[in-house]
This record gives sequence, C-alpha cells and structure tokens, in this order.
Amino acid sequence: MRNELEVFQLTSVGDREMNQDCLAQFVSDDYALFVVADGLGGHHAGEKASQYFCQGIFKQASVYQKLLYNSGDNAKEVLAEWVTAAIKEMEKLFAGDAKAVDSHTTCVVLYLDHNIAATAHCGDSRIYRLNAKKVLWRTKDHSLIQKQLDEGSITETDMGLHPEQNQLTRSINILKNTAAEINIYPAIEKGETFILCTDGFWEFIKEKDLLQLAAPDSGINELKKAAKMMHFRAQGKGDNLTVQWIRCM
Repeated sequence: MRNELEVFQLTSVGDREMNQDCLAQFVSDDYALFVVADGLGGHHAGEKASQYFCQGIFKQASVYQKLLYNSGDNAKEVLAEWVTAAIKEMEKLFAGDAKAVDSHTTCVVLYLDHNIAATAHCGDSRIYRLNAKKVLWRTKDHSLIQKQLDEGSITETDMGLHPEQNQLTRSINILKNTAAEINIYPAIEKGETFILCTDGFWEFIKEKDLLQLAAPDSGINELKKAAKMMHFRAQGKGDNLTVQWIRCM
C-alpha cells in the first residue's frame, strides 16, 4: 500500500505542560497501521499509558498482521486479541511502576490492507472516514455525551463544548479488563480519507472543516491550517492536539 497512500501527521502540546498524546504509523507494500492515543492521569502517568500502548501495538504487528490478513470472518477476534496483547505489553513496560494504577489512555487503531479496513477504539479519540462529499462515518465515543447524543438530548455540535465532554465510560488501563470496540469495513477506496484524532482536535472542528480535509486538493497545508484553527477556537483551553491524515490516491 506504500504507493497508494498519502499520509501526514501533526501533534501539539497546546497550552499544557506536556504532551500526553502519542501517535505512530507504519506503511508497507502489503498493509498500513496507524495509532493515536490520548493519555489520562497524573503527571507523566497519561504520557506513559499512551506511549506504552502504541509500543505494544507495534511490537505485536508482525505476528497479528499476518493473522489478520488471513483471518477471513474472524478478523474482529484477531484484532481484539492484538489489542489485548498490546495491553499486556503495556503491563511489562510499566514494570511495577506505581503510576500504572492511575495511567489510562484512549486509543484509535486503523489497519488497512487490500481487503479490509479494520478499526479498534476505546474512549473519545476518533476515526473519521470521508470522501470528497461527506463524512461516511466516525467511531462512536465511549463517553457520557455520546450517550446524550444517541438519546437526542444534544447535537453533534454541542459535544465539544459540553461541560461533561471529558467524562469517559471506557479507557485503556492495565488493571481493568476494558475491551476496545472492534469494527471491520470494506477496504479504503481511491479518493477516500481517514482522519485519526484526539479530542483536542475534534472538539472544535466543524463538518465543513472535515470536508475541506477530504477535498481532492487537500494535504499537509490544509491539515496545518485546521490544527491552527482548532487551537484558536479552543480560546485558552489548549488541550494536546494530535491528528493523522490518510488519503488513498
């Protein structure tokens, strides 16, 4: 897939003292793998959780990619096992660190090959799939405000500014048996765009901004402009901001 995908990524500390977001990617001829994680917890705790999760996913990549490629109808189970293996690797990396108790992270994982697009997510980091005309879908947050959206008591636009925006119903932690949500979709098509991002990016983005990023002539300049716009709209809230942009050419 190396010659089929165009990929950009950005991360920013915002107004915070440290960046507890983490991102990673790998693109080969056969498959592509992208991860974004947003750490939660005390000083350094969230930073370690997000980094260790990304490391765990990629440490297991050579094994699970082969299993996933040949998994057929069992693709969901294989990706779920991959995420579980990553969490076990997190536990090894923490190596008894007392911070592990309070170290949580959200995550979004996107796996692409010529047969499928597979996603795993936990918390309120997101994956969007778009074409030039519309947002095809986004992952559904594991949060209180997502429940309110599903119930019809708030709108999509309300979510980023809602006082309960950071109240999650799921997150990754080595001491909790929290399952990521797994979904399998048709393979990426020419002209389609995937966006992986933390809440520091999506909470202030509007649909027209997303569609601009999916326009045929979009690229790194548009992504930089969007990131600057999100910081401006934050008006001092200044959360960490991380985004990965993937286009099938």
